[in-house]
Amino acid sequence: MALSPTECTSLPLSEPPSRPRKVKDVPYVELFSGRVQGVVSSGSDENRVYVSFFEAGASINFNCSTNNNRPCGGLRGSPCKHLTQLMGEAVLQFGPEQVARYLKLSGDLSKVTSAHDIMLQVRGSQARLDVSQVFSRFLSHLRYFELPVSNQPIPEMTWFVLG
Repeated sequence: MALSPTECTSLPLSEPPSRPRKVKDVPYVELFSGRVQGVVSSGSDENRVYVSFFEAGASINFNCSTNNNRPCGGLRGSPCKHLTQLMGEAVLQFGPEQVARYLKLSGDLSKVTSAHDIMLQVRGSQARLDVSQVFSRFLSHLRYFELPVSNQPIPEMTWFVLG
């Protein structure tokens, strides 16, 4: 008897998202290195992007700056609209409970049902850290979209292919 694709996966099954991710607005979001981080498109300049993140931990510090480390003008002691968009897309992609768990929020995480619930627990301040690593990871991710379509394995991902 053949197994269905959902029975062959090692990924946890979750409910389908309520809407597709807005890749044009937030082209890249990840849970990595103790942060919810990603790249958010500028609303006013199509050639500008912002690199944004929330640090996991008690305070949940945050930052938003252009890819060349110029601070976002919307950061005035609290998260800007880019950070809010990033959190919304992270919750859509990974689920509210997983994002809350990753950020190490306190309380009953099963009651966290939206990005808004998570944002209410952000008590930190702006953490001025270099964001070049996040932007570099995004550029590496984009490189895979430029590859021609092929059935052949991608050499740097061969570790992922079994047998």
